[in-house]
Amino acid sequence: MSLFASAAQFPDPPIDEKPAPGLKKAVLAGGCFWCTEAVFEMVEGVKDVVAGYSGGSKETANYRRVSMGDTGHAEAIEITYDPSVVTYGQLLRVFFEVAHDPTQLNRQGPDVGPQYRSAIFFLDEEQKNIAEAYIRKLEEAKVFRSKIVTQIVPFKAFYPAEEYHQDYAANNPGNPYIAFHAAPKVEKLRKACPRLVRSGKK
Repeated sequence: MSLFASAAQFPDPPIDEKPAPGLKKAVLAGGCFWCTEAVFEMVEGVKDVVAGYSGGSKETANYRRVSMGDTGHAEAIEITYDPSVVTYGQLLRVFFEVAHDPTQLNRQGPDVGPQYRSAIFFLDEEQKNIAEAYIRKLEEAKVFRSKIVTQIVPFKAFYPAEEYHQDYAANNPGNPYIAFHAAPKVEKLRKACPRLVRSGKK
């Protein structure tokens, strides 16, 4: 049986930001950034998704070093979104319900190491409060069979990954990793959160 609850059981965040004009950013880590990027690129109101690294220093923000697992970095994505279309809380719903399994500690599927940890890098107190309240609600509702291990930590810096990592799933649909891991998550987004799926081009 899947660790994930059905779409009907998955709750919305109990508190959320108010829709507002302008663009905002969110920084999330949930395993391989190829997969998380592929999911959030499909969300209505998301203007840009950049794959990169967060949690460590500028000096070690490269794929070779991060892959060693000792830099403090997580493979992360920086999401630029329009809060008048999609809110931070709705992005977190996609993060928890679709993009990854938040009960896996320092791994995600076949990828193992602290660089694949589940983390929310909050940019302000509002994001922190939304994330903390949502995790409490998910735990109280027993949405997952195991405890949520997602870290909620203050954002310090985001470093874009090498160019070949950007839009990797879109540019490499025939890659077996993409076919087995990223594509099913995109399909799950369509089924679990159809109202959040992009209807056209950015």
